Amino acid sequence: MEELKIAIIGGGSSYTPEIIEGFIKRRYELPVKEIHLVDVEDGMYKLEIVGALAQRMVEKAGVDIDVILTTDRRSAIKGADFVTTQFRVGGLAARARDEKIPLKYDVLGQETTGPGGFSKAMRTIPVIMDICKDIEELAPNAWLINFTNPAGLITEVVEKHTKVKVIGLCNVPVGMVKMVADMLEVDSEKVSVDFVGLNHLVWGQKLFVDGKDVTKWVLDKLSDGAALSMKNIPDLKWDPVFLESLGMLPCPYHRYFYMTDQMVKDQKKAVEEGRGTRAEQVQQVERELFQIYKNPELQEKPKQLEKRGGAYYSEAAVSLISAIYNDKKQLHVVNIRNNGTLIGLPQDTVIEVTCLIDKTGAHPIQVGTLSPKIYGLIQGVKAYEELAVEAGVKGDYGLALQCLAIHPLVPSATVAKQLLEDILVENREYLPQFQRTIEGLIEG
Repeated sequence: MEELKIAIIGGGSSYTPEIIEGFIKRRYELPVKEIHLVDVEDGMYKLEIVGALAQRMVEKAGVDIDVILTTDRRSAIKGADFVTTQFRVGGLAARARDEKIPLKYDVLGQETTGPGGFSKAMRTIPVIMDICKDIEELAPNAWLINFTNPAGLITEVVEKHTKVKVIGLCNVPVGMVKMVADMLEVDSEKVSVDFVGLNHLVWGQKLFVDGKDVTKWVLDKLSDGAALSMKNIPDLKWDPVFLESLGMLPCPYHRYFYMTDQMVKDQKKAVEEGRGTRAEQVQQVERELFQIYKNPELQEKPKQLEKRGGAYYSEAAVSLISAIYNDKKQLHVVNIRNNGTLIGLPQDTVIEVTCLIDKTGAHPIQVGTLSPKIYGLIQGVKAYEELAVEAGVKGDYGLALQCLAIHPLVPSATVAKQLLEDILVENREYLPQFQRTIEGLIEG
């Protein structure tokens, strides 16, 4: 049987036990021989801890997989069949800045949405481009499974500016299916959702249990206060009249767009009361996780990992890899090139929809025309993403300003300019493409 090589970029992440668990569970359908956990020198401390846990997990399962810890990205990528990306440039300290800078201007501070998401994307783009150069040279037939946020935007960078075969992945749709299943007290395999939109801006247009339409039932339960959120998003309750008139299931991240004033107020209150931003809370969770990971007796993914926002990542990632490798022709919700799937969006932009997955990749299920209730928001955010991709690749200050100015969560061009300049200066060590602009801002 063929032996597969997997390269995981960002192998020192606290999420790594998730994906290792996924490969262990699917050992009978995925002949993985090598998993290379890759990180940078500054991340070696975490890599060694989480890597040792990964090796113990594999050993306990009795699986013949070599888990290799390395800072040599090129050797890890060389000959790889699949490359997954789960890295965070600048770490959680940079995320904390992404969340705090916008709050100075009474703008939402969030790691993947709004100005914070822009900041994270600008740091990530130079790195993902370098990774793709390595893949093009050393593993031209490999699939890149991108989990790095903002997942849709970063996947669009790869689609537009490299030759790499890429599929973007997010755990939000998987999590939504599981939460709906819990809400209705049924097995999640019985639940199917007609997803459409963008990454972190995806709607469930219709929901089914064993083929029966349960959309109204689920919306009624949400209106009655049922929970449908994630660990990293406050569970603010939806207005019943709004939900009924929307007629479809919003994702947890929609609170940032539909409840912006409440979310900003909640974030500012958390900072004022000393609870900190989500990044600061996650730093504490990570400290606890890595203390747990250090335990030489630990041989499985700990329950505490669910406190992170990335639950179900392994299930989504490894299931997707298996669907490609085994030509399963399964349905998965992924980030993929539009190619006319959503009318009104450019062909070459990336969307998040239900796709048929086989050995040749992801094939969107035709959606067509969107409801006017959602296409305006989708088009606005997609226009921002298009400009952000080009700004981040070219280091173009003007494009960066324009993309922030049109973002639905930024109130004016004046605020956009203030945000942009703060973001560039605060992230200067991670933004080589903007160096000349940043030098001018500092000197000025």
